[in-house]
Amino acid sequence: VFKKRLKSSISKARDSRGKIGLLLLDLDHFKHINDTLGHSAGDHLLKVLSKRLANCLDEHAYIARLGGDEFAVVVENVENNQKIETVSKKLLKQLEAPITYTGKLLNGGMSIGGAIYPDDAKDGSGLLKCADTALNDLKERGRGGVRMFGADMLETAQRKAKQLHTARYMIRSNQVEAFYQPKVKLDDCSIIGFEALLRWRDVEGEVYFPSTVAEAFNDFELATKISEIMHDRIFTDMSHWMNLDLKVVPISINASPVEFMRDNYAETLLKRLTHYTIPAHLIEIEITEHVLADRGYEYVVRALKKLKHAGVRIALDDFGTGHSSMSHIRDYPVDSLKIDYNFVNRMHEEDSIKAIVEGIAKLGPILSLDIVAEGIETTQQLDSLIAIGCKFGQGFLFSQAINADQVQKMLGKQILVSPDMYH
Repeated sequence: VFKKRLKSSISKARDSRGKIGLLLLDLDHFKHINDTLGHSAGDHLLKVLSKRLANCLDEHAYIARLGGDEFAVVVENVENNQKIETVSKKLLKQLEAPITYTGKLLNGGMSIGGAIYPDDAKDGSGLLKCADTALNDLKERGRGGVRMFGADMLETAQRKAKQLHTARYMIRSNQVEAFYQPKVKLDDCSIIGFEALLRWRDVEGEVYFPSTVAEAFNDFELATKISEIMHDRIFTDMSHWMNLDLKVVPISINASPVEFMRDNYAETLLKRLTHYTIPAHLIEIEITEHVLADRGYEYVVRALKKLKHAGVRIALDDFGTGHSSMSHIRDYPVDSLKIDYNFVNRMHEEDSIKAIVEGIAKLGPILSLDIVAEGIETTQQLDSLIAIGCKFGQGFLFSQAINADQVQKMLGKQILVSPDMYH
């Protein structure tokens, strides 16, 4: 019924050369109400809010519930964008007055994505797609308020869709590979470990970086599948090196935030280590500070503590780029901090950045943490890092990421990774 009426509204607007606006409304954290207070509480909220939303609209607008906690509002005879803004504000206000159920206050917010015919789309399905794109863009950036569609959003949505398609193809075609970048002791350039890095190779043999499938790491199913494949690649390589009686050094593995959205990350990883007979002390999990700030952080904390108890090391990657950095290293079982490559790259151009790097380096001995500088590319950076007390690092100055065969040769020769090698 809604789609038929929308089609009719567009037809009238086309005949009169007018405009209509479409607003998609989504209740923020509605699932939380259902989970904590029950579905009857959620139903009550929807009923009360439905009446409020319908009653706040004039004769030039109508509303429909599309499903779940999503509503659509069509505003006809739109003279300018100000009218859409006015209607949106009215809709948002409907949640300001309290809604209670069995004496409990039902808290919630609302996110609205909007689009305008014919500016953004020429038909109903296109208009819905544009409004939905705007709504998703708003929710990704923090929820709450109104976001009107822009062409840049469509480009972003298309880019993300392409990355997801590429990731699925990469997995299906078994194209995932593990590369390894050496971590070194800065004073003598001896290898102390490797960071495992995702690469994938197409049928022509060209190697691609994770940035080509970045959106996959925001999708639980894809991220966990990629993680599973990477773990199998890494642990297979490590088992092979150990069978050759090579002196295997610790391997760092990156974990994306979404992988912790189910409460089984630690158990799954430890089970894989047991399967491949990999000692826990040879594995380090690298997480970013954002993992500790996202929803589900309690799962993260439990997983990290379980891994730490089993002997797995924990590294905080991109340190200093997130929020509440100091509380993170105080409250979580962290063994090492990695100084973000942007800080290393800018330390000779900006005194404030150099002071931050020096401050982080001095934290190490005080807090019994290893400090690892990322992205070292020049001997000037190397000398400065050594001078301020930073003991470990990685970067193109020493070596790019290399494949498993090259790692095997390095381990076999027990060589030092000299800066001269890169040149």
